[in-house]
Amino acid sequence: MSAISKACAELTNSIKGLRLPSKKLENGSTSRASVLQKLANSGMNITRYTKLKTRHLNGNVFNTKPEDMWMDDKFLKQFFFYLPPCDRCVLAQVCKKWRDILYQHQYWKGVTPVVNCRDWTKDDDGRKKFYHSLQVRGFDSICLFGASDKDLTDMVTSYPACRKLVRSVSLRCSNVTDTGLEMLFQRMQCIYRLELSGCNEITEGGLWTCLNPKIVSLSISDCINVADDTIGAISQLLPSLYELTLQAYHVTDAALAFFSSKQCNTLCVLKLHSCWEITNHGIVNVVHSLPNLTVLSLSGCSKVTDDGIELIAENLRKLRSLDLSWCPRITDAALEYIACDLGQLEELILDRCQHVTDIGVGYLSTMTSLTKLFLRWCTQVRDFGIQHLYTMKSLRVLSLAGCNQLTSSGFMGLRQMRQLEELELTNCPTATHDVCKYLKDNMPKCMVIE
Repeated sequence: MSAISKACAELTNSIKGLRLPSKKLENGSTSRASVLQKLANSGMNITRYTKLKTRHLNGNVFNTKPEDMWMDDKFLKQFFFYLPPCDRCVLAQVCKKWRDILYQHQYWKGVTPVVNCRDWTKDDDGRKKFYHSLQVRGFDSICLFGASDKDLTDMVTSYPACRKLVRSVSLRCSNVTDTGLEMLFQRMQCIYRLELSGCNEITEGGLWTCLNPKIVSLSISDCINVADDTIGAISQLLPSLYELTLQAYHVTDAALAFFSSKQCNTLCVLKLHSCWEITNHGIVNVVHSLPNLTVLSLSGCSKVTDDGIELIAENLRKLRSLDLSWCPRITDAALEYIACDLGQLEELILDRCQHVTDIGVGYLSTMTSLTKLFLRWCTQVRDFGIQHLYTMKSLRVLSLAGCNQLTSSGFMGLRQMRQLEELELTNCPTATHDVCKYLKDNMPKCMVIE
């Protein structure tokens, strides 16, 4: 059901006659008409009635003509809240009245506009109008794609409110240099979230110069100049850092030794993605320097072994989420350490850990706090291992995608897990349409992804 259909269904209780006609395709599914066409169709239906009695959320009751409904401020303000941001962008172009309503800040909370700077290269007027619209809507975050130093300067000039409004900045696939980044932080001193992805012109020296002590969340990925000294800059310059995401092929164990008492009580989320040079020695540095971690990801850290996981389980008892996907040296022994010592763990990701077997799954089945378990492409897991999961009453999300050793009877046994809310069975040859339909019929509260 579309967002507009949901909104109409909700409002029907108080607005008589508001119905959206649904055009059925040959296969019985509902066609996806444009947002404007849906509104037009619903408007045609309600004109059959001479008057509508409308009760708003604030309890006010008044009469209005149907043809005036789509221009009524109170109705529109309530109705637009049901729509996703992409639809609001379209509807803001219908008329000035709708735009003025939709350009209010409350409709854009939590939304990050993405600016493709290359599209605005030859359109100065369009770029200025676009930045003005961002200012009116009061966005507190922005993502720049394909930006250069000139684009950063232009944004700060054309969008002066960004100096105080914008708290989060993302630079992706950009040619921004150290000079541009330094200018950005000089003029926008309220930034506390920063993402750098594919920014190959930024060097470690630039980070030493630019990083603002106010930053609490930092993400760096696919930046070829990032290595061990980057961690040194982060550990020395960001005492308030709460979340660090790092994807860098050249970071070694020595970098993790830079973490000190400055981050001991603040850094709670550490995500190290595809840091191929990190070994168990690096894990030693992490567990001793950052004992308060609640989220740890070692996805793609292929040199980490069971011994490293034992260190994590013994020293990071506050962990709520652990990601060990694409760690090929992890075996059932690591899962035993996790099950014994991480009593507060709620999420565990083991995608592509191909040495995990039914024995390891059996260890995990004893964890009473685990709510999310991902076993994608764990090709040694069989029906016997899945049977251990049937008793896990706390589990809400389970992924068995790509587990090609499981049989249809093993899948159908999952019907005993009636507390599940999401079950992923993609790329499983024996998870046929009939099997998935059986599970959907017997697990009505669970979303089965086939």
